[in-house]
Amino acid sequence: MELKTGRLSLRPLAAADAQALAPINADPEVMRYIGEGAPRTLEQTEALCAKVAAHWDDHGWGAFAVTEQDGGAFVGLALLATPSFLPEILPATEVGWRIARDRWGRGYAPEAARAVIGFAFTELGLDRVVSCIHSENAASIRVAEKLGMALERETTVPVYDVPCSVYELRTVG
Repeated sequence: MELKTGRLSLRPLAAADAQALAPINADPEVMRYIGEGAPRTLEQTEALCAKVAAHWDDHGWGAFAVTEQDGGAFVGLALLATPSFLPEILPATEVGWRIARDRWGRGYAPEAARAVIGFAFTELGLDRVVSCIHSENAASIRVAEKLGMALERETTVPVYDVPCSVYELRTVG
């Protein structure tokens, strides 16, 4: 299964993607607003990729590896996930993105996220997706707004005690 955009290819993230994802996950600036805000080790990235691959096998959706069509360089991930870290908004499906810092500013995050949202609405039949964004992450808030998402609520992620802006997008009709 593969999604294509004008410049990107998206396919299910696999265990074998850990080596490519590890430098992105190890970058403190990339990880600053994700979870507790700490970089991840190679071992943590390997565990994440294995978990995501198993989720794809069990559910038919999850995180996508994002590569450039021109040259095939791995640039990050775009995902669908259940935001269990924020129980007050459940049931919900979150769309998210994580792009290598050297690719920031190229519009890859909204481009990849649009493809994933299209998959969620058409292939999975969802009528709503959310994005849970650290309230100080201005760049990701801009991405959510570019996607047509609207602020649904301001809250706090209980496990990390960090401010969270929840954006949502619903299908029309």
